[in-house]
Amino acid sequence: MSSSKIIVPEVSTRGISRRSLLIGAGAAALVLASGSMAFAQDPLKIGFVYVGPIGDHGYSYSHDQARQAVEKEFGDRVKVTFVENVKEGPDSERVIRQLASEGNELIFATSFGFMQPTIRVARQFPKAKFEHATGYMKAPNVGIYNGRFHEGRAVHGTVAGHMSKSGVIGYVASFPIPEVIMGINAFTLAAQKVNPDIKVKVIWLNTWYDPGKEADAAKALIDGGADVIVQHVDSPAAMQVAESRGAYAFGQASDMSRFAPNAHLSAIVYDWGPYYIERVNKVLDGTWEPEDKWWGLKEGLIQISPYNDKVPEDVQQAADAVKNGIIDGSLHPFTGPIKDQKGVERVPAGETISDADLLKIDWLVEGVQS
Repeated sequence: MSSSKIIVPEVSTRGISRRSLLIGAGAAALVLASGSMAFAQDPLKIGFVYVGPIGDHGYSYSHDQARQAVEKEFGDRVKVTFVENVKEGPDSERVIRQLASEGNELIFATSFGFMQPTIRVARQFPKAKFEHATGYMKAPNVGIYNGRFHEGRAVHGTVAGHMSKSGVIGYVASFPIPEVIMGINAFTLAAQKVNPDIKVKVIWLNTWYDPGKEADAAKALIDGGADVIVQHVDSPAAMQVAESRGAYAFGQASDMSRFAPNAHLSAIVYDWGPYYIERVNKVLDGTWEPEDKWWGLKEGLIQISPYNDKVPEDVQQAADAVKNGIIDGSLHPFTGPIKDQKGVERVPAGETISDADLLKIDWLVEGVQS
């Protein structure tokens, strides 16, 4: 299956041929025997749109692994197309519209910046079903889904609080949107529970995938005193810099340990497969409705990869306690008191931030430098 940034891969005409009536002696015999014509069911056509390359070993890679899980689960019942390296904005609208016009009945638009384009195309194709990842706009034929990435950040912040000797963490971040901000905040708060003096230095790249910029940011952060690197960008470049400079690092979206066996302490792994399989099933059985799903550690969409042997047993246990507490509901990553960068109390002691407020969060916690 081929793909490109703008041109949607060619779609097989196999489904069209299956619409043809069976003819010939065998078909005639079947008609006489059953009293009706026989039709083969067309496969459900599904489109996936990725903001980065499937080989980024990060976010788009994780979605493409899930796409493959869909194909494995449903076989010939589905016909799947994907397009990678789609820029947020006009490019994405053009690609989504092309997928819809080619008869894809279910389209997964997997990046925040695809939100408005998805809504616009959905209005033009009311019979198609759309699913948009990490956004907040719904429509009669548009559902939304997201991962509680911040839960994994809280687990890793616990590890970093124990492992950092300098007390400075470097954070290579993509865009200042709620998804990324809540991750930075959850990580920082968890690290500060271990070491209240921890500082987290953030460099914003305003891109999801640019290995050169990611590497340069990691170098600058290490030069600025960071001995642990965190990333919310998609290539392993920052991880490789940490490996070469003797720092620690955490992987993004998939286990990146093969790129930095010494530096890689753990990774947040995104497993979108069960969600995609569930949604495809609902289309096939006629029960699909636009929903708002936000899955995390409890549901298994967010997972923690194995810890590096360099992480002491007691630190692993402390991190697992955070993970298990989030899963069973006894621990909320955003429990007050919480102050912002200016020292203003945002969450009183004993209170937590609601999901609705998390999804629009636009402030960073005390101890974050950006």
